[in-house]
Amino acid sequence: MIEFSCHTWAFNDLTLPEALGTIARLGFRRVDIGSGTHLNAARAAERPQAVASEIREDLSTFNLNVADLYLMLPRISIDAEDKRQAEIQLYRALLPFAQAIGTPGITLSPGLAHPADDVEARDRTVAALRDMVKAGKAAGLHISIEPHLDSMAPTPEAALKLVTEVPGLQITLDWAHMVCQGIRDKDILPLLPHTRHVHIRQAARNKLQTRFDQGKIDLASVYETLTGANYTGVICVEYMKTVGWHGMADVDTTAESVRVRDTLREARSRAAAIEHE
Repeated sequence: MIEFSCHTWAFNDLTLPEALGTIARLGFRRVDIGSGTHLNAARAAERPQAVASEIREDLSTFNLNVADLYLMLPRISIDAEDKRQAEIQLYRALLPFAQAIGTPGITLSPGLAHPADDVEARDRTVAALRDMVKAGKAAGLHISIEPHLDSMAPTPEAALKLVTEVPGLQITLDWAHMVCQGIRDKDILPLLPHTRHVHIRQAARNKLQTRFDQGKIDLASVYETLTGANYTGVICVEYMKTVGWHGMADVDTTAESVRVRDTLREARSRAAAIEHE
């Protein structure tokens, strides 16, 4: 049975303990945590056990488990060697923290976008991801990239190419980034065999985030598609506060998370009823 989580990025206006408490009160038992407002990556890298202990205490208080850790390290594709290596080294230093908070895996950016014909940018990205996947595997963690706008892998085709070139690399699939570009569900399907984690919120063409009643994603169909593909990971309800980015609307993240949560729960209940008929 597919389980659901909620991303702390929906509550960047709160402290991490407040965000975790809110997510728990919404009925989630799993949470996605990302670098940024709620996670000082430099501090976590320097004091991994201490920072993880602080977060684990809050997780225990609110009866939550970590579903995924998103480390936004987008400079792995750039030409500046010192900055690229700094990202890779920060990632390596964060692996003990990731292990300590109990995440099953880490989501990474595929790197900042470069022109498609910039072969060196792709080579740099592939080399970095190979290094990062190898280190993650050694730490017992599953490593995936999220194909997203303004990155080296905005489309299914680009993401699949990276997966082919980087052994062991998996996908964190954000349906909204596909729908925003007008990519059809049938063109998303090739990603599913490589998908270990899923992000979902309502979106539409040229609108990376919308209110529930303005979105064009058929959430029940997405759930059915995932179960049909034998997906066994977690679906994370991921609303965000980055208003304006590719038409991302300012929404009530609590109310919208609840509506998506309820729709997914209903889809799961229907699937379970059919299975037991």
